[in-house]
This record gives sequence, C-alpha cells and structure tokens, in this order.
Amino acid sequence: MVDLFAGPGGLDVAARWLGVAAVGIEWDANACATRRAAGIRTKHADVRDFGPKDFPAATILTGGPPCQTYTVAGSGAGRRALDRVLAFVKKMAAGESIGLHELDDERTGLVLEPLRWALEAHALQRPYEAIVLEQVPAVLPVWAGIAEALEGIGYKASYGVLHTEEYGVPQTRRRAILIARRDEKPELPAPTHRRFRRGVERLAGDPDLLPWETMGGALKRSGGFTVISNYGTGGDPKLRGRRTSVEPAATVTGKVSRNRLVSSDGAELDRFTLSEAGRLQTFPADYPWSGKDVSQQIGNAIPPLLAAHVLAAALLRDVEQAALRAFVDQNWFSVKDSVVIS
Repeated sequence: MVDLFAGPGGLDVAARWLGVAAVGIEWDANACATRRAAGIRTKHADVRDFGPKDFPAATILTGGPPCQTYTVAGSGAGRRALDRVLAFVKKMAAGESIGLHELDDERTGLVLEPLRWALEAHALQRPYEAIVLEQVPAVLPVWAGIAEALEGIGYKASYGVLHTEEYGVPQTRRRAILIARRDEKPELPAPTHRRFRRGVERLAGDPDLLPWETMGGALKRSGGFTVISNYGTGGDPKLRGRRTSVEPAATVTGKVSRNRLVSSDGAELDRFTLSEAGRLQTFPADYPWSGKDVSQQIGNAIPPLLAAHVLAAALLRDVEQAALRAFVDQNWFSVKDSVVIS
C-alpha cells in the first residue's frame, strides 16, 4: 500500500493492524519524525515529485490530501475553486493537460494527486487493486467527480460521508470517503455503533449497534469532567461548546491542547496530554508523537479505527470490532503484524 499525504500515520497504523504492508509519502518534517519514531516506512518528500512507477510493488493507493482550503476554518479557496477543480478532473480523465497555476492556493490542487497516480498506474498497465481517499465533507463533490473518472478506466466506486463515532471512535467527526475497486463494487463500511445525538441516551437506539464510545471510557481518567472547547462563537466565551466525559469528544483539531477541562464542581483540571488527544483519535496510548506541532499532527490525522474499517471494506474483508478495539487498547510497540481480517 502506498499512502499519499500520509501525515503521522492514521492509515498506516490501520494497515499495520490489518497486516497490510504500507509505505507513506509525507513532506512535513514533524509528521515524518513521528512516523520514524513509530517505525513506519516513510518517504519524506512531496507527493507531486513521484508516481506509481516509483512504488511498483504497491497494489493499494490511499490518500488524504491537505484540507485547509476546503474547511470552514480555512481560507475557503478550495470551495471557491470547486467548479474549476471538477473541470480539471474531467480534463485529466480525458487525457488533457491542466493549469493548476490558475488556482489561488496551490494546496487546493493537491486533492487531484491521487487521481493522477491512478491514471498513471492505469497507463502503465499496473492499475491499483483498490483505492481509498478521505477528506473533509466539503470535498465530497470532488470525490464524486473522481469516482466518475475512475469508472472511466474500469473501476467501480462508492463514496459518502461517514461519522466517526459510528465506528467506535470516541469523537464526533465527519469524513468524506471514497473506495474504488476494479473487480467489484465495494460498499462503504456499515456502522458498528450508534450515532451520537445530544440529549439521546447512549443506550437508546438500534439494539443491533453498540453504544457510542465516551471520552471517559477512552481516557480512563478518574472522575467525571467537562471539556470546554477552545472555539468561541462570535467572540463570546459563554457560547463555547461543551462535552461531558460521558459523551464523545467534539472534533479533535490542531488546537485540542487549548481545550479546558473542569470537574463536576467546576474546578480546573489538567488539560489533555498529547497521548490523551491521540487516544481520542484512537491512536495507541504509547504512540510516539515526535517533532513539533504535535497537536496539529493529531488533529490532521484520520482516526486509525475508522481507517481500519474503511481499508477492510476496500479489501472486501470482514473485520471484527472487538479485534480492532483490542489493537487500539494495546501498546503500539507490542502490536504484531497479525491479520484481523478474513
């Protein structure tokens, strides 16, 4: 598996759990420092400087391009350029050249890199067995366009927005996912847990699904607590979001270390450690976060537990939630390359 824009290793951790050999390409030195400390194969480079010919053994292509220009918190360049990006997708599928210099922010065009890799692999007559892409929900129209382009070279694709708490992640976060295969159409992974809805009891809902996971259960802190978001609404700190320890965390961002924690009686508690922030993303507790801007690394990563469900679906394999949960709860350096998919 070759993982583009690999970050600190969310998809690569999932691949290790599932017994899939992986190498990641990542340009950020800090994320690469974490990956090296974790013993994950890494090419410290720009994805744009390489292609499938440089990784001939890879049969799976994955990628989570930078999302800053597409997010609500970002500059919005990606959203404004959406029509242009979709036009580029059609041109690339037709074999025409594109002018990424026309975009206001060069990061916006990075979302097209996985398609370039897939088209080049097809031209080399070494198409990937499976392709997995993930991004913020705002990128879903681009995934739809790429799915159409992939179908033009023999793939069958599914795409949609998944809620992380529905896959056992103790956090509410939405990700736009695309899965494609050549032999048969893959399906997005079915939820294993109930969706979080404020005011709805954790044990209420579909009895065939597990209750959503809580922050308290994931972190095992003694006593209850409330997390007060670092984000204000209109500059009013009284409107900042709050989640209790019996709820999932709100979306973990690069500012997670700024969140305040208070006890049930209002006393200030220690803020999340980097290990705890990683746990809310379902990284193992001893994952060796390294380099600078670790909070940003954590916030940028895809939760490994969600990634494992998506990757297993791309491989047409069944995966047991209990087996994956065991890997989440196990120390990283004691994890063996045991396959938990069948």
